[in-house]
Amino acid sequence: MSRVLSALASQSPFAMFRMPGGLNTGSLRIEILAGLTVALALVPEAVAFAFVAGVHPLVGLYAAFIVGLITAAIGGRPGMISGATGALAVVMVALVAEHGVEYLFATVVLMGLIQITAGIFKLGKFIRLVPTPVMLGFVNGLAIVIFLAQLSQFQVPGSADHAGHGMANGEWLTGMPLAVMLALVALTMAVIHFLPMVTTAIPAPLAGILVTAAVVIGFGLDVPRVGDMASIEGGLPQFHIPVVPLTWETFEIILPYALILSAIGLIESLLTLNLVGDITGKRGGSSQECVAQGVANTVTGFFGGMGGCAMIGQSMINVKSGGRTRLSGLSAALFLLLFIVVASPLIEQIPLAALVGVMFMVVIGTFAWKSLTILTKVPTTDAVVIVLVTVVTVLTDLATAVVVGVIVSALAYAWQNATRIRAKRYETPEGARVYQVHGPLFFGSTEAFSELFAPADDPSMVVIDFADSRVADQSALTAIESVAARYQALGKQVQLRHLSRDCHKLLTKAGQLIVDSEDDPDYQIAADYGVRVGVLSAGH
Repeated sequence: MSRVLSALASQSPFAMFRMPGGLNTGSLRIEILAGLTVALALVPEAVAFAFVAGVHPLVGLYAAFIVGLITAAIGGRPGMISGATGALAVVMVALVAEHGVEYLFATVVLMGLIQITAGIFKLGKFIRLVPTPVMLGFVNGLAIVIFLAQLSQFQVPGSADHAGHGMANGEWLTGMPLAVMLALVALTMAVIHFLPMVTTAIPAPLAGILVTAAVVIGFGLDVPRVGDMASIEGGLPQFHIPVVPLTWETFEIILPYALILSAIGLIESLLTLNLVGDITGKRGGSSQECVAQGVANTVTGFFGGMGGCAMIGQSMINVKSGGRTRLSGLSAALFLLLFIVVASPLIEQIPLAALVGVMFMVVIGTFAWKSLTILTKVPTTDAVVIVLVTVVTVLTDLATAVVVGVIVSALAYAWQNATRIRAKRYETPEGARVYQVHGPLFFGSTEAFSELFAPADDPSMVVIDFADSRVADQSALTAIESVAARYQALGKQVQLRHLSRDCHKLLTKAGQLIVDSEDDPDYQIAADYGVRVGVLSAGH
């Protein structure tokens, strides 16, 4: 007891104010202010993505609130921000246009269930297959997409559409309006850049928004504001079962969209998870994030939201503002709901220039500038993948770009390994010829492997040593049997050395040619389908 009292007495007098999870009064303030900054940036994004999907702005705002709240509470990476995103909105637009918003709600529910299933089966671990060049291209393309998305704010607001949405009419600002807009954007960016040199008491992005808003309101400047996009006033989201026929035909309509949306959502979320993890020094949580995204989307579909996934731009704002725990994400979601229910008239007065300035700083911080200097230093394939993924991200969407990058990287890796197979030949005192195979043996290198041997010219005794090789798949096993059969057809004896026990089991015709030794490898060739292969081989 005395040691306990002694330890308590030695603590800071502010120890009683320490919060769970390592939070104290100072970090608590930073977390909440970071959440407020993110919430302010979420409003125009959610409204804009609702426009893209062809639904009411509140459908996007409710999605940002519900998805953001649930993923912040149970997601795999504290500090991540989720909400309605453009990558999902562009897929939703065709569904809404053809079948209506109720089918969208049903699709979001099914999308969530698919994501939960992916989390349960731990499919999120496969995100580790995304190589570094793909990640670099991904963040570069994302930065460009975020930048291009802000350019619409430099257009003249047009008349409201049939749903009451204030839209840009396609004409660019010119003259004094453009100069004022650019000046306010520059002011916001300057505050964000220079404030951390003076104080970190308030997140720089929030300070930039507040300073620019104060200038606009104080001088009565006539510039585009959040309220010019659409009214964000509304009530609490209400439970709502999607009004769609419970038929097989409905399922056939929504299933393809649900599969695409769930895949895009998980890819973007898991890449964001890795990106945030690199900044915060955290790892893991991919399967938990899959489940969290699924639960969030399932709930959102029953409360009139358009669904969502992780938002890299807002996640970067949160992390750069000091958000490191779940509290910042929870605060962002609750502030957003507060804006909708209570504070919409105030939030609608925020100049869009301030939010554009924040997003421009996100672009600068997100783009991997060092990737430009290493393009001439890394292997050509990696440089091509970086550029390819960047371009595909800008022209299509993030998920497609990542899939393309992974496929190209995998094909390049397979080709490089296919050319590495070789063999060192030497004669033994007994007159046998030994082929010491080097390099991996798999589907891509089987042809080159077969060309290493000259059965007609070899002596009557041949040894093929796999100590420096690795047999990777069924194509490799087939190639080994084919070479052995060529020697046997000429009446020559061949021995296979340093093959693993599982190779021995899977090889049928050449299995008896294996010479067992204590230093045989054990790399479990085709372990996941060994039984199936064995059955097929037995039928030769």
